[in-house]
Amino acid sequence: MLVGVDGSLSAVRALDRASEEAVLRGAALIILYAVPDADIAGPVLASAALRVRNRQPGLAFTSVAVVDSPVRALLRHGRDAELTVVGSRGLGGIVGLVAGSVSRRLAARIQGPLLVVRGGRADPEGEVLLWPSGAADLDAAAFAFAEAASRGKRLHVLAPEATPHVVPCRREGVSDNGPGCPAGREGAGVPAVGPQRGIGGSAAELSGERGLLGRTRGAALIVVGAHRARYRPGAGAGRRLLRQSHCPVVIVPGSRS
Repeated sequence: MLVGVDGSLSAVRALDRASEEAVLRGAALIILYAVPDADIAGPVLASAALRVRNRQPGLAFTSVAVVDSPVRALLRHGRDAELTVVGSRGLGGIVGLVAGSVSRRLAARIQGPLLVVRGGRADPEGEVLLWPSGAADLDAAAFAFAEAASRGKRLHVLAPEATPHVVPCRREGVSDNGPGCPAGREGAGVPAVGPQRGIGGSAAELSGERGLLGRTRGAALIVVGAHRARYRPGAGAGRRLLRQSHCPVVIVPGSRS
């Protein structure tokens, strides 16, 4: 687990979410601060370490100062991370926001799942949502199912109107009609999580991006796929989610991106 910090409120929220996710996964956490001079990193990293110790006293973590740009540092250290977590602002200041936020630049290049913490404090009991942007989003769907299963939740698959099956309901070792793959419209269009999980799925058609954004209110997170060949994290809807979602957004690059 990797989280980028810079002392901003957005980064503090990202740190809190990253520490919660690390505990949920039983993983160690790396707290990374990218700076122009390592000598200035001490106060921010010390504050981050104290916050993690107070909130998650049993969590193993390390703090790292890297003399580099935030994007390059997070890309390099996040190659093997189970999940990289950043805030939706900060990590670059006003110039970074004007030129394109760190979160959006990471979404275009990162090799593993990226969690962008948006909105206020997400409801841990909220829905787990999936917005599949194409029939090849199996990696995003598998990630979303695993997240729902780890929380004991159903996965809610969202789609534009008149999009009946956006992700094939097929996974190695699981047939379309097997017990892990719900039949019919309910839960259709997503790969099965497997019968041992006991987690089902539901599908909902939404009218426009406004309906999609409204569905993110109160959700625990929403998962979208990234298509690198066209730089389209979830296409237009994915970019809108990175800017305006009311809940955290997870960008999952496809294995063939």
